[in-house]
Amino acid sequence: MTKKTDFQVETLTAQAAGFHRTGHSGLVPSLELATTYDRSHGPGPVYTRDQNPSYLPAEELLATLEHGSQAMLFSSGMAAATSVIESLESGQRIVAPKAMYWALRRWLSTFAARRGVEVTWVTPHVIDEWQVALRREAQLVWIETPANPLLELTDISAVSELAHRAGAQVVVDNTTATPILTQPLRLGADLVMHSATKSLNGHSDVLAGALVVKDAGSALWAYCRAERAMRGAVLGPFEAWLLLRGMRTLPLRVRQASQSAAEVAQFLKQHPSVLEVFYPGLAMAEQRELANKQMCGGFGSLLSFRVRGGGERAARVVKRLELFRDATSLGGVESLVEQRARVEGPASGLPDDLLRLSIGIEACGDLVIDLMIALEE
Repeated sequence: MTKKTDFQVETLTAQAAGFHRTGHSGLVPSLELATTYDRSHGPGPVYTRDQNPSYLPAEELLATLEHGSQAMLFSSGMAAATSVIESLESGQRIVAPKAMYWALRRWLSTFAARRGVEVTWVTPHVIDEWQVALRREAQLVWIETPANPLLELTDISAVSELAHRAGAQVVVDNTTATPILTQPLRLGADLVMHSATKSLNGHSDVLAGALVVKDAGSALWAYCRAERAMRGAVLGPFEAWLLLRGMRTLPLRVRQASQSAAEVAQFLKQHPSVLEVFYPGLAMAEQRELANKQMCGGFGSLLSFRVRGGGERAARVVKRLELFRDATSLGGVESLVEQRARVEGPASGLPDDLLRLSIGIEACGDLVIDLMIALEE
């Protein structure tokens, strides 16, 4: 009989419910709403806070896709990320990229100051800065690649090797790439984090996070599991059920959106009203080589570009767009646009003329026409 790990991702995701046998013949997993369980019938779940059976199909599928040993669902991406970082104690050190999800970066700065944790900030794509930062001991290394919103890439293999020499565990935020395009655990990382709200769910109707580990026996994984249970940072059963439903079309959505994003990026690169385009598929030289090495099957659905004429013109472009919705998030079936500097506020550091696009699964030609009309001014 063929092993589950021998199947391609399209089969694994489409058949996810069938691979998780529950003792009945339903093609869709049952929704387990109980909060507590009768223990008189022998071993089994005790309390839903960390043992609800509805979590298991999605966790098993995600662990398989990421080539990990176990996965855990959380109530949000921030809940998953902070559970890892809060394992650090006073006097310990984390090396993190200057360009990362802005809410996590802001939280990390606050947490570090409060806990007495040292943060060494590095430029994501500059390997020399990682080398300098990891010449001395560290406990945790955080990577986000491609980094939101300028899509800078970090060499996961190279940084993981440096981190392990320094005694650090490596965590990769794989939200943007998804396991369809990049599998960080196979490149040397120890842990993968997802904001499952984004591409994993893909339908803008679930708030969720996830962690996937290479070694389920590690002390860090034990800490994260205990932290999830004690804090109650878990998903509701229905949200876990919805997440699995979304993940069953993950490869189709990611590849379609990636193909369209590449075409949109190429269109924008040639448009006279565009100053600069940020997309891994358009990256020059070293970054393009790295994109080809660690991203397989596409370069993701996220891209950013700068509008000639400054922030006010960029704001007018947003208002003129019809198919691109002015909304926060990425990885959904619908295309979105954001003027990130205005969303993040004065501390953003991003240029006011930068627009971030999350490409959905609409017809690419319609998206290009929408952008073409919005940029006519």
